[in-house]
Amino acid sequence: MARPREFDTDVAVERAMRVFWKQGYHATTMPRLTAVLGIGSGSLYAAFGSKDGLYAQALKRYCDALVAVLERDLRAGADIRTALQEMLLAMVAAGVADPERGCLLVNATTERAGHEATVQQARTTMAAVESVLTGVLERARARGELNAERSPVELARFLTTFIQGVRVVGQTRADQAFLESAVAGAVRALD
Repeated sequence: MARPREFDTDVAVERAMRVFWKQGYHATTMPRLTAVLGIGSGSLYAAFGSKDGLYAQALKRYCDALVAVLERDLRAGADIRTALQEMLLAMVAAGVADPERGCLLVNATTERAGHEATVQQARTTMAAVESVLTGVLERARARGELNAERSPVELARFLTTFIQGVRVVGQTRADQAFLESAVAGAVRALD
């Protein structure tokens, strides 16, 4: 009979996410993971199957949170331009404050571009981001905040790409004024 699990897998995934985010997949060793999680390697393998299985759960947690925050920030009740600008400027500020950390999704897709599960998670997340943006833009158009001739889907695809671009450029230690200027241009794309 198997022993009952003596650790909280949600806490373990959260801690692992932070380690992978800071160090990357390849630089994160099993001894580092077991130390941070406070569990033995047997428990890690029993719960997650492998380092890769734990990474997949950690990346999914990050991506789910990213989409949830985006949706919350954009549906906060402000007009679309204000909500979009505030959300993008918050991303810029976070990137400027910690450029080495960057975005775990960007880090994952660049470090593991050849790993199908990671690429699929990125695709799924980008589709979710696009869906949130499309919905918000459709509602903004219905409220008269967006020109009726503008395609919410096209704008959402542009903004999805722009968001990831801002995160990549932020990791190059671009200055805040540069990034704020880019945000202003992205918001003007709604005109």
